[in-house]
Amino acid sequence: MLFEMIKDENYMAMMRKNIQELLLFLFEQEQNFGILCKIEHLDFEPELPEHIRNEFRPMTLFFLAGYTFETAQLEDDLLVFEAGFGEENVGSFVRVPLLSIMQIIVDETPIFVNLSSPSEVASNHPPKSENGVENSMASFLSNPENQKFVKK
Repeated sequence: MLFEMIKDENYMAMMRKNIQELLLFLFEQEQNFGILCKIEHLDFEPELPEHIRNEFRPMTLFFLAGYTFETAQLEDDLLVFEAGFGEENVGSFVRVPLLSIMQIIVDETPIFVNLSSPSEVASNHPPKSENGVENSMASFLSNPENQKFVKK
């Protein structure tokens, strides 16, 4: 029964909505947080060098603080942020489908656990575009509720 429930479309929609609402709350509170997510579903723009990608584990923790937190935003069913990776601090925009976030962590304590088990998270997010940053910001700003997150 449990395995059927966690793959149910209604359950996954509820998890997606809960993740989105919790992330918005954390943004409103200006609270740094970590996400533990399935690396196989993430996109990096530009792509990271292979030696950096090979260092990631199947479940990888990203901590959003400082510049990374400042660049974080919700875009459709994605959490998008910019981060630097490896000794070279290679910059890349990370696109995280919300359902690939398995835990949200604040002060080393999980405050949310996602048990949903979608078969294809990666196919649920929109295709990449050439103008990713501009389209991301335009999409973000098109939602009137996001205006409060724009720094003036």
